[in-house]
Amino acid sequence: MSSETAVGQPGQDQVAAALPESASLAPKPAVPLFGKARVLVRWESALVVALALTILLGALTSRQFLTSENIFSNVCLLYGELAIMTLPMTLIVVSGEIDLSIASVLALSSSLVGYLWDQHWPMPAAIGAALAAGLACGAFNGVLVTRFGLPSLAVTIGTKTLYAGIAEIVLGPSIITNFPTSYTTIGVNPVPGTHQLLSYSALVFIVLAVAFAMLLHATPFGRSVTAVGWNKEAAQFAGIRVKRLKTLLFMVSGLVGAMAGVLYTFRLSTSEPDNGIDLVLPVVAIVLLGGVSIFGGKGTMLGVILAVLVYCGLQSALLLTNFNANALEIVTGGLLLLSVLIPNGGELAARARRFMNRYRVSGTQ
Repeated sequence: MSSETAVGQPGQDQVAAALPESASLAPKPAVPLFGKARVLVRWESALVVALALTILLGALTSRQFLTSENIFSNVCLLYGELAIMTLPMTLIVVSGEIDLSIASVLALSSSLVGYLWDQHWPMPAAIGAALAAGLACGAFNGVLVTRFGLPSLAVTIGTKTLYAGIAEIVLGPSIITNFPTSYTTIGVNPVPGTHQLLSYSALVFIVLAVAFAMLLHATPFGRSVTAVGWNKEAAQFAGIRVKRLKTLLFMVSGLVGAMAGVLYTFRLSTSEPDNGIDLVLPVVAIVLLGGVSIFGGKGTMLGVILAVLVYCGLQSALLLTNFNANALEIVTGGLLLLSVLIPNGGELAARARRFMNRYRVSGTQ
């Protein structure tokens, strides 16, 4: 069979065979001077411009936008868990799948922490049980998708409702708030030595973002993820264990979603069944805004990190202008549409031209 560099992972030559020519692992020739101009139109470059405009807009609309208090309270605290969940979602979408249940895993994890603490479990044991439950939820998603051949969109829509229902059963009408101060301060206090800029959830995001970036872009596993998303059949012929790889990705998504649920619980000092249940669409919007193709096989972690900053900056700027909180979903919906339409604009325009050409031909007959 294949010479594998890790469990379930093929060698570099075999992964390269499954990747598109543009993603080849072979050394690339030097780019001519004028060819370097192509870098300027990369999606990540556009996101840098968007981030600069967002900062400028925020600074013009409110003097508080660039203050450490706003960065900590309206960016790091409010969106730390959301940012964390974009990381495993990126890998899953690059592989050609999607996980719409991740926010429900967060809610289930939050419910479990509250319930087990209320049953006098030690907090470390309650946290461990919540993380194990998230891992099991991800494994269940992965088995349904890979072993039964079901589409991940349909599966995770179903498990999204299933896990949210289990969260309701676990906690019932109860709301648990009597968590120990030593844990709730983690959710609301800044990290020492960061000049009151970073929350603990933001620090976790930064650490995980570096780890996920290295995993996606600097390991055979990451190259296998891209190869599977680009062409699953070619990846299988190259020796990549597609089912195992996708199952692992869903398990990582469940684990990270549960971790976000624990942090979410400590930030609010509250455990209730609907904690974070509405975060799934913002997670998907950010990932697609980061340039990850909804069809798989394309995407960078840098793009997603920049998209996180753009999204959080826009939301923070709107909050400071007393924008209707109920209408903030406009930002999510608009970014979601733009992130799908703009990368596929060329193909849509080509289809429109072909349609018009056929219309003219049929009109002249």
